[in-house]
Amino acid sequence: MTSLSPLQNILIKGLYGNYEGKNDNILTKIKEIKDLLIVQIVNYKNSTSKIKDFNIDGLSFPEEVLKVESNQNSRILWLGPKNWLLVTSKKDLIKTINTTFNNNDFAITDLSHSRGVIEIEGEKLKEILKKGCPFNFNELKKNCCVNSVFNGITLTIDMIDDNPYKVRVFVLRSFSESFYHSITDSSLEYGYKTV
Repeated sequence: MTSLSPLQNILIKGLYGNYEGKNDNILTKIKEIKDLLIVQIVNYKNSTSKIKDFNIDGLSFPEEVLKVESNQNSRILWLGPKNWLLVTSKKDLIKTINTTFNNNDFAITDLSHSRGVIEIEGEKLKEILKKGCPFNFNELKKNCCVNSVFNGITLTIDMIDDNPYKVRVFVLRSFSESFYHSITDSSLEYGYKTV
């Protein structure tokens, strides 16, 4: 079965907004990330198993608010108490996840086909996000994440890097197009490039 991108006919590569006379490295870059395994892992309230006893792809599960553990292929985001999002390019990890966590202690949900993932990079990134999101982006650092809203659209923001600023934004598939139009509209002032 072939999966279709939520932005397949929407995201068109090119330069937009106030881009004239600006170097390519100054422009905000927006692209869709495809073919990721996205799994929500929830440790049941009455579970006798503790998440600190587990790791996936060499990564432990962060227990500190807003933290992310990462390596070259995978990222584990803290979403809330006893709730994590594992994002990886290694799609075969789903087998490891299903055998590692038992059904009596953990709920495992594959969200891969229900999320749109948009990566945004550039020095004006935080200013763009501030236009539609109430979170204080001055506090968002590398390997941190936050659940919030952007112009009424619920999302998860994962700060991949802070030199230059780079985030991955996870939205429900059905809101991917609306979020894309909203974030590109907020980027017009600075100029952006879709890749």
